[in-house]
Amino acid sequence: MKAMVMAAGIGTRLRPLTYAFPKPMLPVVNKPVIEHMLHLLERYGIREIVINLHYQPKVIKNYLKTGEQMGMEINYSYEERIKGTAGGVKRASKYFKETFIVVSGDGVTDIDLAKAIAFHKKRKALATIVLSPVDAKFPYGIVLTRANGLINRFIEKPKWGDVFHNWVNTGIYILEPEIFRFIPASLEFDFGHQLFPKLVKMGKGVYGYKASGYWCDIGDLHEYRRVHSDILEEKVGLRIPGEKLGRKIWVGKGTFIDKRAKLKGPLVIGEGCHIEKNTSLSEYTVLGNQSVVKKGARLRRCIVWDKAFIAKNVELRDCIIGLSANVQENISVFAGSVLNVSKRH
Repeated sequence: MKAMVMAAGIGTRLRPLTYAFPKPMLPVVNKPVIEHMLHLLERYGIREIVINLHYQPKVIKNYLKTGEQMGMEINYSYEERIKGTAGGVKRASKYFKETFIVVSGDGVTDIDLAKAIAFHKKRKALATIVLSPVDAKFPYGIVLTRANGLINRFIEKPKWGDVFHNWVNTGIYILEPEIFRFIPASLEFDFGHQLFPKLVKMGKGVYGYKASGYWCDIGDLHEYRRVHSDILEEKVGLRIPGEKLGRKIWVGKGTFIDKRAKLKGPLVIGEGCHIEKNTSLSEYTVLGNQSVVKKGARLRRCIVWDKAFIAKNVELRDCIIGLSANVQENISVFAGSVLNVSKRH
């Protein structure tokens, strides 16, 4: 089976992080979020991938290249103008002659794709939407299905009176190539808002598969922080890089940690880092690769990107520190701050 990975979006709700990077390249426990999705696909034997690009395409392409290093074959579909989710897949239709899967390049999940595909084939569906339960805030539209999974209604921005359950569209779809007949070639066209409601009204076979497992759409800064906490609590079946030392502490290769440093998990320290004496790295912190933490610095609930320099007696709490940041000594950075998100060269 082949897969389409959607990676063309601009990610305006994640600014300032996405001024420097396309959203699929934001690091999640020190690996781009799109790489975690590719590992999931590979786990289920899906190795032929098409990725659509628009915003900062070279950043994604230069990192993933042909996919050979991951045991994959990656092709790219560049959109000079955004085509929408369905329009973007239509543009790459030449790659898909049999049942295929569409996933988001900026989601984190461990949903069992094999079970979703089996559900799709058993019902001989034209399209299957993978659904996941969310909390009561309902930031997403909900999907109503019959007992056999056939979708009969979509409710966008539901009011409390409309809420019968909390199953939402994850942006993971299993599709038959016949779907392309219903997608206009030249227009910007969306799966969730346009194509699927149209197909449901036409009585076509559009089903919802209620998946177990973890799913999070990294749509804003709150969700970006939350997904790190969930990963560190091991709520997600996802590869955390590094060797696991002690209780929920992962440390990458080539990292030096002074024996007088204090570590408290859950915590991830990347590769090639240097942690000096009398430092404190505590719960829900992720320290990027090749970073330096000088003596007396204290980090808690921080996401620090690669190649950061944290000077003496710095205190970081509940913040995001960008690529190659230089945090000067004796300063404090507290909740909600995002510092020095620089461009990758």
